[in-house]
Amino acid sequence: MAFRDYFQEDMYYRQNSAEMKDLQLRKLRERLKIYSESSPLVNMLIENTGIKPEEVTMEQYNAAVPVITQRDAGGSSSGSDIVGNRAALSGVDEQDFVLLCSTSGTTGEPSPYFLTEEDLQVTAHGLARAMWMISGESEEELRSFRAVQAFALSMVGAGMPMVETLIRLGIPVIPVGAEGGTERIVYFTQKLRGNLLFSTPSLAEHMAEVEPQKVKDLGFKRIVCGAEPGAGVIEVKKKMEADYGCPVVDAMGLLWGMAWVSCDHPEYGGMHFLADDFHIIQLVDPETQENIPFEDGAVGQLVLVPLVGSLPPMRATPGDSVQVFTQPCKCGVPGWRMKVVGRTDDMLKVKGVVVFPAAIDGVIAAFVPQVTGEFRITLDAPPPKVEPPLKLKVEYGENVKEERLQELAGEIAEEMHNRLKVRPQITWVKPMSLERSTYKTRFIEKNYE
Repeated sequence: MAFRDYFQEDMYYRQNSAEMKDLQLRKLRERLKIYSESSPLVNMLIENTGIKPEEVTMEQYNAAVPVITQRDAGGSSSGSDIVGNRAALSGVDEQDFVLLCSTSGTTGEPSPYFLTEEDLQVTAHGLARAMWMISGESEEELRSFRAVQAFALSMVGAGMPMVETLIRLGIPVIPVGAEGGTERIVYFTQKLRGNLLFSTPSLAEHMAEVEPQKVKDLGFKRIVCGAEPGAGVIEVKKKMEADYGCPVVDAMGLLWGMAWVSCDHPEYGGMHFLADDFHIIQLVDPETQENIPFEDGAVGQLVLVPLVGSLPPMRATPGDSVQVFTQPCKCGVPGWRMKVVGRTDDMLKVKGVVVFPAAIDGVIAAFVPQVTGEFRITLDAPPPKVEPPLKLKVEYGENVKEERLQELAGEIAEEMHNRLKVRPQITWVKPMSLERSTYKTRFIEKNYE
């Protein structure tokens, strides 16, 4: 199998179209009917809500079906029979699951992700579209890629499932993994001539910090970042592009064909969604769960309705707060776009003002090299409510003199107030004193635990 076996060019160019909306409704009705017959749990949901699978409208479906967490939609990770519960929910045999993995669990207990052969095929279809966009829609460029997989290899979706999927697409892959650490990633990239890096923004930033000249000499064609919002923060993105000397792509999704990818247009406008035929995407208010109209500039909690694979057709949220852009992008690539604002469970409220760590990251990154870019939010009580002032630990830059720090703190506080409407209290810490992460950076320190 190779790239053209999975890349559906006709569907790629039909994203974000009226035709696609009709297809979504047809597929939703088909899946509701199939699951009503194969999954006792989905059948119970349909009977309790009174919806008729063959006739349901999107309005009726949204009004009747509640939003659940993605963890619950995939089957609980608690109990004595996780695999059996997930199989019953999906209406498949346990042995149909060919790859059993999970989320990272960085924000709580890991959630199971079990994939069938159909799931792996759909994942390959989605990644094929993402890679087509990353290559600049050039098959010659695509054939030149040799991917360095530097996400965590163990259990998570961007680990072994990504390796498996890249192989299916005919893209050579070097599965060194984040566990290998910076030295090992650099070594194997050099020795095996990798030219396309897949990693978290945290790892890419850390590598550039400890091996600045080496990473630039590696000659990457692209850095593809996911798993956290960093590459979607324009200041962080620009810094990484300067560090590596190549474009940095912001990406999200992968499993079950989900594909969000940013383009190379100088004006960052979010990640293009390239899987309208695989998932219906919605927005809800994170507190009331009321639907938010899906229109240009709208902000809300992300909700997914799967139309493919072994996930049941339920409304599930991964917990991301996002902003969507439905107008065509200046780059000409299809698909509506999305920018991740932050995770709902990371949301902070300071005097009623909502603040996400990703937004703070953007302000801090704008002051590099006067700061290293590393910071932590210190909380004295459980979030989301924060008694002002918002407390930050910030690393000052290597060449910044002590007498400059008070003035610099004032400048950062003023900029944060202008952009985020919050004025922080900054405590300075020495360069390299905050722990670095090769996976996802934990921006929050909990003093109350």
